[in-house]
Amino acid sequence: MSRFYSYINSATAIIQQYNGAEPLAAFLKKYFTSNKKYGSKDRKQISHLIYCYYRLGKLVVEGDIQERLLAGLFLCSNQPQPILEALRPEQNQHIAASLPEKLAMLSLPLDLSQVFPWHDQLSDLIDAVPFSVSHVRQPYLFIRIRPGYYKTVTTVLQQQQVPFTVMSETCLALPNGTRIEDVISLNKTAVVQDYSSQQVAGLFTLLPHNKPLKVWDCCAASGGKSIMLWDHFMQLDLTVSDIRASILTNLRNRFAEAGIKQFNSFIANAVEPVPQIKDGTIDLVIADVPCSGSGTWSRTPEQLYYFETGKIGEFQKLQQQIVLQTSKAVKAGGYYLYITCSVFKAENETQVALLQEHGFTLVEQQVLKGYEQQADTMFATLLKKN
Repeated sequence: MSRFYSYINSATAIIQQYNGAEPLAAFLKKYFTSNKKYGSKDRKQISHLIYCYYRLGKLVVEGDIQERLLAGLFLCSNQPQPILEALRPEQNQHIAASLPEKLAMLSLPLDLSQVFPWHDQLSDLIDAVPFSVSHVRQPYLFIRIRPGYYKTVTTVLQQQQVPFTVMSETCLALPNGTRIEDVISLNKTAVVQDYSSQQVAGLFTLLPHNKPLKVWDCCAASGGKSIMLWDHFMQLDLTVSDIRASILTNLRNRFAEAGIKQFNSFIANAVEPVPQIKDGTIDLVIADVPCSGSGTWSRTPEQLYYFETGKIGEFQKLQQQIVLQTSKAVKAGGYYLYITCSVFKAENETQVALLQEHGFTLVEQQVLKGYEQQADTMFATLLKKN
């Protein structure tokens, strides 16, 4: 019994030290490195407690940190928990119950719609309550199988006894935490890419296929969208840029593993003129812009817990600068693909309206409701320049 109280006390101490200034995963790694007394099982139990604490987001739980820890552990777990078995066995017996049933069992008045309380600022078509409630469940790990490798990948996963669910002929869902890099040849046969991110490929079918496209991925990050576009077209005049040198190094490594050899890459700040890109010369600009990341907070719940709405305006201003600058590169009749992993209208529909004011026509707009598949929620819009 004392061991489980020790877990709670350790989790409480960590929460009191953590302020959200860095990713929780990085903070926990440093904390446990500095405190060698914790074994692997201890670290796993304490980390799970802490993540459950933050998964409750902005929900107010009456009582101390311990009450929120235990309530979070019960609501966010679907497998028996040793801590609950020791301290609240009646809850552990119903760990697989539905969320309404679990809420009924708790003596606390909890409204899970308040986990994410900014309902009035959501993009159109997002269902506020299901989206809010989805944060108490950890998303799956998704991989996108590259062309020609479906049998190879699924056979290896079966041989290694790695459980997976087939989402489509190119997408598999795996338990979060699966060390997929130890099982398959990442980037060669498959890439780690969220389910909703993969759905953006549906917009690729609306692009012209009669000639190689001249493409600029202006906020390329690690290159996931560009690799997916390459797999769709198999031939591109591809240019990628990002403001971070380290990210571009990672991108080049991924491209090498993916067999993509013909491309241009350079460091660039997308809010400023880019000398390497001339106005009116690009068939397709991909702008997967920096954003609040609010559609991914079920993966990083500490960001939900510490988020303040003033950040929305900061991201909106940055996105506006990127949109106004990079859209100049699109030639007449060319396309602009605007993408965020945000759920806020100010970062989504508002920026699309800005593009429409500057000579673009809406082709198709998608709100990718990942919360229905334990995935990220994203926004993607394809526009054409008049």
